[in-house]
Amino acid sequence: MLEEFFASGPVSPLQFIPDPFPEPVPIRLFLKRDDLLHPLVSGNKWRKLKYNLLEARKLGFETLLSYGGAYSNHIHALAAAGRLLGFRTIGIIRGEDPGDRASTTLRFAREQGMELQFISREAYRGKSDAAFREALSARYGPFYELPEGGTNAFALPGVAEGVAEISRQLGASPDYLCVAAGTGGTLAGLVAGASPATQVLGFSVLKGGTFLSAEVSCLTGTDQFRLFPDYHFGGYARTTPELLAFIRGFEARTGVRLEQVYTGKMLYGLYDLAKKGIFAPGSTVVALHTGGLQGRDPALDSPS
Repeated sequence: MLEEFFASGPVSPLQFIPDPFPEPVPIRLFLKRDDLLHPLVSGNKWRKLKYNLLEARKLGFETLLSYGGAYSNHIHALAAAGRLLGFRTIGIIRGEDPGDRASTTLRFAREQGMELQFISREAYRGKSDAAFREALSARYGPFYELPEGGTNAFALPGVAEGVAEISRQLGASPDYLCVAAGTGGTLAGLVAGASPATQVLGFSVLKGGTFLSAEVSCLTGTDQFRLFPDYHFGGYARTTPELLAFIRGFEARTGVRLEQVYTGKMLYGLYDLAKKGIFAPGSTVVALHTGGLQGRDPALDSPS
């Protein structure tokens, strides 16, 4: 069942987006619609989980355990994948139990059968300590551990497969590949899969995200990419009226729904760089829509 689920996974569309921005910019923009890969296990999370879950099944694990915050796309996708594929799932969640005020992400995870353990932010920072891990093993038994965001060596080949899809759909390698970066795993996968003809650009959604350059270089063994750390709009899951207005305008012109945590920030940054002339005129730019629409700000559906 697990092998069939991933082997029969759809190829996400590559959609040409004409004139999506407030002002024309001299590029050919395509969106790789990974938000359409699966209704629940979508976006980059589908790709990052693929080889991790195959490895977990190969090693005989029945329980998957991972980490995240209240709005984690990774926790959302892992809970859904676990239920679909017959794994028990455990989520170690940063912060206090919000009770009835739980985010839609955490409510969904519980509905999918994920067991949530809330820990303090201080304890969360020590989650790699031996004593912490021993306590988890004593409580939950044997488990396959995925890091926060799902970024590890098994995540990269699944993401890299998307690069090959893009080249087949275009009939050539794109000039640029662009993606939002949280833990840096999807950016690393694009770097690993890209041809020398393609420049890979990452847009950090974290305040102070410059450390991601070292993380991605460590994962890939190369520094042949660029990271732009200044389009975070205040930090992870933070937003501003300017960003929300940009997203509303993009959606009105294209019909493509976005969220403000990842893809909306990346597209804003892409547009700003295009206005500044970073892309050669006529360049083919492919931007990865990483899904996560369950985290969409309700304000986006309200009048500005």
